[in-house]
Amino acid sequence: MKMKKYTASTMPEAMKLIRKELGDEAVILSSKVVFSKGFLGLFKKKSIEVLAGMDTIEQPNNTFEMPTMVSQEQQNVSLEIQKELADLKQMVKNIKIPEMLSSYPAEMKTLMDFLEEQELSEELITSVCDELFVHHKKNTDAFEIEDQLSLTKNSLQTQMEHLPFGGISYTKKYINVLGPTGVGKTTTIAKIAARAILEKKKKVGFITTDTYRIAAIEQLKTYAGLLQSPLEIVYNEKDLQEAMVKFEHLDIVFIDTAGRNFKETKFVRDLQKLIEFEVDTETFLVLSSTSKQKDMEVIIEQFSEFPIDKFIFTKIDETNTIGSIINLMVKYNKGLAYYTDGQEVPEDIMEASLEELLKLFLKGIRYERSS
Repeated sequence: MKMKKYTASTMPEAMKLIRKELGDEAVILSSKVVFSKGFLGLFKKKSIEVLAGMDTIEQPNNTFEMPTMVSQEQQNVSLEIQKELADLKQMVKNIKIPEMLSSYPAEMKTLMDFLEEQELSEELITSVCDELFVHHKKNTDAFEIEDQLSLTKNSLQTQMEHLPFGGISYTKKYINVLGPTGVGKTTTIAKIAARAILEKKKKVGFITTDTYRIAAIEQLKTYAGLLQSPLEIVYNEKDLQEAMVKFEHLDIVFIDTAGRNFKETKFVRDLQKLIEFEVDTETFLVLSSTSKQKDMEVIIEQFSEFPIDKFIFTKIDETNTIGSIINLMVKYNKGLAYYTDGQEVPEDIMEASLEELLKLFLKGIRYERSS
C-alpha cells in the first residue's frame, strides 16, 4: 500500500489533493485536527492532517519478478481502521469543489444553515464543520443535533479560550471608553460606573471630551447627578490634566470620548493627542452589534494604534445575529468586556464570559428533534 500524509486548511481541500495524487481509488486511513505554533503562543492556525493510502500491490506476472516489499509502518496500519473509514472512499470520488458545504454529511445541514444565518465567518464555519466531520467519521453512533451543538461549542471555545473576558479590572484608575457616535458609549459608561459604586463601593468620577454634542454632555451630567459623582468637561490637553488633578482622591475615573466619525483619520489623531493611554489606564472600544461587520472592521482598523484591551458590544437585544461578535474577536485577537441588551441603568449590561457568549450564540438554533 502506498501511503502519504496530507495537510490542508480544510477536509475538502485535503480530499482534492488526495484525488489528484492518488486517484479515485484512494482511501483515508486517519484524520485529525492539528494546530500550528503561533507567534508568542497566539494566532494559532488550524489544519486538517490526513493519512491516505492506495493499494499498489499486484500479483507478479512471471516467476522472475521480485515481490513487492511492504515496510513495517505499512504493515502496522490497522485493518480495522481501514474498514471503518472505507466509506470515505466514495466521498473522495464524489466530492465537488468549490461546493464546500456539500462535502459534509447531510446530518450537519441544520447546523450549517444556522451558522450561516448567524453570520459566522466562512473560515470559522469551515473550521467547526471540519472538526465535526472528523468526529462523525470516527464514531458510528447517530449524529444528533445536540451532539453537533456540543462539538460546535467546544470548537469555538478552543479558538477563543486564550482571549481575555470580563469587565474592568478595578486595578486601573482611568477607564477610556472609545467608539463612534450612536453606539451607546455614554449609557454604557453609566451602567459600568453604577455597578462600581453599588457593588464595589468605589468612588467614581467622570470626564467627557465630547464637547461636540450638547446632548451627550447633558446625558452624562444627568447620570453623574444620579450617582452623586463629579463630572469635568475638557476641551484640550490642559483641561484634561487639571481634571485628573481634581480627581486624585477618586478610585476610578471614566473618560467618555467624543463620538465622531472615526472613518476620518483626523478625528483619530485628535483623540491620540488628547488622551493619555499609557498611565494607569484600561481602554475599551464600544461597537454596536447592529452594525454591519465591514463597517465595524473599518472602525477597528482606525483604532488599531490604540491599546484596546477589550471590546464592548451594545444593542444585543436589537439583533438576531451575533456571529459578527465572534468573527471580530477572533480576527483581531481581542477579548470581550461587556455586552448590553437595553437602556435601563444599571440593569441592562452583562459582564462577558466565554461560556455565556457561546450559550447566547447557540441558543437561537431551531430544529426538530428526531423521532
